[in-house]
Amino acid sequence: MTSEKKSINDSMEDEVRLMKGNEAIAHAAIRYGVDGYFGYPITPQSEILETLEAEMPWETTGMVVLQAESEVAAINMVYGGAATGKAVMTSSSSPGVSLMQEGFSYIAAGELPALVVNVMRGGPGLGTIHPSQADYFQSVKGGGHGDYHFIVLAPASVQEMADFVGLGFDLAFKYRTPALILADGIVGQMMEKVVLPPFRPRRTEEEIRRQCPWAVTGKTADRKQNVMTTLELDSYKMEENNERYQRTYKEICRNEVRYQEYMTEDAEYLFVAFGSIARICQKCIENAREQGIKIGLLRPITLWPFAYDRLGELSKQVKGMLVVELNAGQMIEDVRLSLKRDIPVRHFGRMGGIVPNPSEVLEAFKREFIQEK
Repeated sequence: MTSEKKSINDSMEDEVRLMKGNEAIAHAAIRYGVDGYFGYPITPQSEILETLEAEMPWETTGMVVLQAESEVAAINMVYGGAATGKAVMTSSSSPGVSLMQEGFSYIAAGELPALVVNVMRGGPGLGTIHPSQADYFQSVKGGGHGDYHFIVLAPASVQEMADFVGLGFDLAFKYRTPALILADGIVGQMMEKVVLPPFRPRRTEEEIRRQCPWAVTGKTADRKQNVMTTLELDSYKMEENNERYQRTYKEICRNEVRYQEYMTEDAEYLFVAFGSIARICQKCIENAREQGIKIGLLRPITLWPFAYDRLGELSKQVKGMLVVELNAGQMIEDVRLSLKRDIPVRHFGRMGGIVPNPSEVLEAFKREFIQEK
């Protein structure tokens, strides 16, 4: 499916604001009725926590906003809050997200809904505070231990930063699995007009008990105590648990693949890019078509589940694909797995916080597909 559909805001009077992508995340969280945010400051996503602290939603919606002592503490607070059926979230950037990986695995194993935001910066190590997309492996493939997945949404605009908060929570609660918004530092820091979502009332304790009967909220109607644990010493039962997780993941793959196409109808070549780099590729495509080169774009919106089927169909149409990323080549592995026909798939990327311009991308395309002839 594509993102070419009406926003949830189309039915309300537009409330247009100018803000950063990080700020849009914070405002959308308040309006969604999030129960708790637990985080720790790190560039380039610190404005999420700073905006929440400035807005003081604990006085208006009752939302808890807490700066934890570390990223490890923050993700374990999310684990505890999610276990009670609350809508809870955290945010960080690449090195901080690395520290959260064990908690991710525990939350996934507990089949708990939660939202994580990763505004990527360059690495490895402490790296740079400049933008990157080098957390694809960590976030899409799963940096923690075990066979688990997050639903991963990749916004390309400030509007999507706002929209994906509600979408991420809705999917997390629908499938009882965590969701992650994977944004590069450009989207987090750039300013654009955004239509904020309407306010949703926070759920009452009674509504939580009814909607989340699995949650640790005290004794159940039959006087039993819900217990949340991810430990299972019986290997056969642990295998049953894992099989249940996999059934959920297969259902997500059937129902929740999202992507956007640009000028693919007559494309002879294809760009594949996500986040801010997809926008750069759009301008590159316009320049290329002025020169008579027919290139299209597929932008994955869900990095997991990935648009394998659609890319496979497009591989039957085009002569080659160029995967454009702010990394050394990570998403290209999934693109190659999508192919239904043997065509060349090349990669162009910049690292260290260097962002290519459309002319640079077009020259890279020509080197790979035109000049080699």
